[in-house]
Amino acid sequence: MWTQPADPMGVLWLSALVAVIPIALFLVLLVVFKLSGIVAALISVAAEIVVALWAFGMPATAIAGAGFYGFLNALWPISYIIVMAVWLYRLAVASGHFAVIQDSIGSVTADQRIQVLLIAFGFGAFLEGAAGFGVPIAICAALLVQLGFRPVKAAMICLVANVAAGAYGAIGIPVIVGAQVGGVDVQDLSRTLVLLLQPLTFLVPFLLVMILDGWRGLRETWLAALTVSVAFSAVQGGALWFLGPELADLGAGIAAMGAVVLLGLVWKPKRIFREGGGEPPVLPRHTVREIATAWSPFYILTGFILIWSLPWFKDLFAPEGPLAWAVFTFSIPGLTDAVETAEGVAVTQTWAFTPLNATGTAILLAAIVASLSMPKLTTRQVWSELRETVRDLWRAIALIALILILANIANYSGGSAVIGSALAAVGPIFPLVAPIIGWFGVFITGSVVNNNTLFAQLQVTTAKHIGVPPTLLIAANTAGGATGKVISPQSIAIAAGAVGLSGRESEILRAAIWYSLGMLAFICVWTYGLSTLLPA
Repeated sequence: MWTQPADPMGVLWLSALVAVIPIALFLVLLVVFKLSGIVAALISVAAEIVVALWAFGMPATAIAGAGFYGFLNALWPISYIIVMAVWLYRLAVASGHFAVIQDSIGSVTADQRIQVLLIAFGFGAFLEGAAGFGVPIAICAALLVQLGFRPVKAAMICLVANVAAGAYGAIGIPVIVGAQVGGVDVQDLSRTLVLLLQPLTFLVPFLLVMILDGWRGLRETWLAALTVSVAFSAVQGGALWFLGPELADLGAGIAAMGAVVLLGLVWKPKRIFREGGGEPPVLPRHTVREIATAWSPFYILTGFILIWSLPWFKDLFAPEGPLAWAVFTFSIPGLTDAVETAEGVAVTQTWAFTPLNATGTAILLAAIVASLSMPKLTTRQVWSELRETVRDLWRAIALIALILILANIANYSGGSAVIGSALAAVGPIFPLVAPIIGWFGVFITGSVVNNNTLFAQLQVTTAKHIGVPPTLLIAANTAGGATGKVISPQSIAIAAGAVGLSGRESEILRAAIWYSLGMLAFICVWTYGLSTLLPA
């Protein structure tokens, strides 16, 4: 059995410097040389293999096992969830349901401050939960422009609003990945995120109103902002605390939109705010039945995810449950019981294949059932959309797989532990800077998922050295990443394309950067505060 070295170079800072080479190379290749993510990741994986072999003395069989384990996790459950979620969204678009949804939302109110809460915040969170990967930013920014917003303002507002939902996109996949890579319980991580991120989430609706119409706008619409904040945070926080991350955005988005609609029945602002004083556009009107039918794919999705998230359903697949036979676990050659940590603990990691109780299966069934309510789509078109989804997402999936391969080799070679030991030298103040790592990771990769894949294990290792809860630093990595998504080049490019400003991304960046940095500072200070209160 091979044992990970605690300090392969004999000097801890030098060992950490060698261990960080592949990650630093990946970032440099992206930022300085502007290579594609896949090419940069391929080169970085090759560098990680060299470091693991040369500096850490990791056997080739163990490197292959660690890389294979990362590849398997990329396919199942991560890519499975992503493909199914985006497929369902594409079905809604292809059937015409989504156009009805957009019209119904846009026609609720003419006041742009309320539209921001309804569309950028509520509807954006719903789309983030259903699909993620830039979908909410693109759709909501385009819809705001259609409703008369200036393009730069529309793009910037949607980027800022996404902070409240970005940590739980695509059925909670960033949290699931963070827990998986960091080796912590998903439910524990979800509850820590409630403590860390929910205070900022509660403030986002107020911030959005102020961005659009300043203090006067907040004085006139504080009731709407408060109503949306309470509804959204209560549902999102409750889902995270009791169920997990899968429904955190879907349920909260629906609650926020419902709160706006219900409040509109009994209250309206005294002054209707429109940028530049323009008239609201005339949108097509739809019957209640048409609107209800258009939303049906997402009702169905919520229902399936809810069932899959309930404790009694999960217990069916527990080791002693009646459906335990449907959970298949496999040892990883070269890794399972072939590697031990520097502390002498054997790695017993196995890969689980769960075809029935996987979240992706819940989304698959929701898509199939929902397609029955889409008479405009033939069976051939339904499966054609699935093929197109896979074709459009293969680059994102390949990048996730490569990053997971790199991360797993770094973890099981001992590289992450060495980096964590060096970072621990910062001491108790490390939680103050932990979110910055997540912010930087998402700024570079454009994805909270990729960010957690790269840095979750590093955060866990550091947490153990300095005596704070590992879930807190993974949560900090996730929350910092959500604020970094506001100005990541990928997000800015999506927003610019959606509002017709391609080539003028710098305008959006300048408008959004201070909000991103301000929210990051809030998360940094709050993380440090929690680190002094929560037991390790």
